[in-house]
Amino acid sequence: MKLSYFAWVRERIGVSDEEVDLPAGVVTVDDLLIWLKGRGENYESALQVPEIIRVAIDQEHVGHRETLAGAKEIALFPPMTGG
Repeated sequence: MKLSYFAWVRERIGVSDEEVDLPAGVVTVDDLLIWLKGRGENYESALQVPEIIRVAIDQEHVGHRETLAGAKEIALFPPMTGG
């Protein structure tokens, strides 16, 4: 599965995207964020407040309870502001 990171999430993690094989227990966006946070200091820094992270699965915004089944790409980015 391809993971893409944007803005300060990308800067803190240190890569713009990566291919990963998710463990069997990672089935929702929440699970993914918890798993990523445990992958090292840079991930911990980027995801220290996971509830503010915005997520898109295959270019559609989703909530953190959304399942990852069938996803090809998951994008993570910080909250957006604007008007």
